[in-house]
Amino acid sequence: MTAIEIMNGRPESGGYKVDVSRGGHNGRVSSEWFSRPDDEKFLSLSELYATVKGRAERSRTRTVESAAIRVEAHRDDSEKLGLVLPGADEPVAPTHWSFGQLSSLVGAPAAYLRQLPAPLAGINLQYGLTNHRAEQIKTMEVADGRTELRAVTGPDYGRIYDHELVSAVQRIAGNGTGDTRWKVPGVLDWSTGIYNPRVDVAKETTTLYASDRDVFLFLVDDLNPIEAGLLPDGSPDLYFRGFYCWNSEVGAKTLGIASFYLRAVCQNRNLWGVEDFQEITIRHSKYAASRFAHEAAPALSRFAESSPTPFIDGIRAARDKIVARSDEDRQDFLRKRGFSKAETGRIVETVLAEEGRPPESVFDFVQGITAVARSKRQQDARLVMEGKAKALLENAA
Repeated sequence: MTAIEIMNGRPESGGYKVDVSRGGHNGRVSSEWFSRPDDEKFLSLSELYATVKGRAERSRTRTVESAAIRVEAHRDDSEKLGLVLPGADEPVAPTHWSFGQLSSLVGAPAAYLRQLPAPLAGINLQYGLTNHRAEQIKTMEVADGRTELRAVTGPDYGRIYDHELVSAVQRIAGNGTGDTRWKVPGVLDWSTGIYNPRVDVAKETTTLYASDRDVFLFLVDDLNPIEAGLLPDGSPDLYFRGFYCWNSEVGAKTLGIASFYLRAVCQNRNLWGVEDFQEITIRHSKYAASRFAHEAAPALSRFAESSPTPFIDGIRAARDKIVARSDEDRQDFLRKRGFSKAETGRIVETVLAEEGRPPESVFDFVQGITAVARSKRQQDARLVMEGKAKALLENAA
């Protein structure tokens, strides 16, 4: 495969040969893919946007005095509990999520209250609301046949709507199905090491998700691979750009955007060969909407439109920077950077096994470190080691 073919995005034999033994592993998308039922999976950004936008249009928010909320429970239905908000005639039914939020705000154990008959749970909640020190709460209600209470937060909660994030992604990715360079990813064939970017978007393959609590999207630019150096056999070391983002307008999680380079996505939506992982998170505090408009959304656009040249130059610089020529040099290089004697031995042995020679360049050590990090069972230990590899790569540029 020539460099011209790579830049023009013409796959060889329906896909690209990739080496997923290099770089890091990221299971975030796989976790989302595995846990989502079919009704939370969408086949296009337009379909996803219509759902979350429509939900927002049917919703209303207001800030109310907590002591003015009246809890209603029916003695003839031990499961039914409603909240009558100030100025409303009919009670709203809390969702499982908003019930937990409400309980937390007034200092009541939600798990315990859920086990009680509605009248007893109502008495406890009413007491908590009447004596709530914060005095005010912000509610979000949605009318879907009956009115539901979707969220209960503090009065300074800065809501970023799910459709705002989806809309920001649409501006760079269109429908997310191939009408722009950004699309739902393809699939790696483990038996051949070939990554096929052209896979039909179906419930089993999509990476566009939304529930009544959140939204999550993952897209890649996998028809335009980037060559950054060569593999030991002389073939190009190929990367693709990718990003995922998430949000919860009801307070279940922060808003976040993560961008990175990767070598492949497998059928279970694990990300393999990840490099240069960058992340922005925004809490839903008072000025969250402003931060999203002026920080997160522009950062996403910059990554989508940016040149991969700095990344390629960084990889090449790391490959060219020789830092060890002897076993003693290798030991000193790793031990001075906080690796234990056992970790140092494993890193050197890993590179020797995968490359057929001991590590010499910064890039060699980075690949060895990330390979060893993947074997760590504890996530915190893995992230610490991957962070050290990332710092080495950045300092080499």
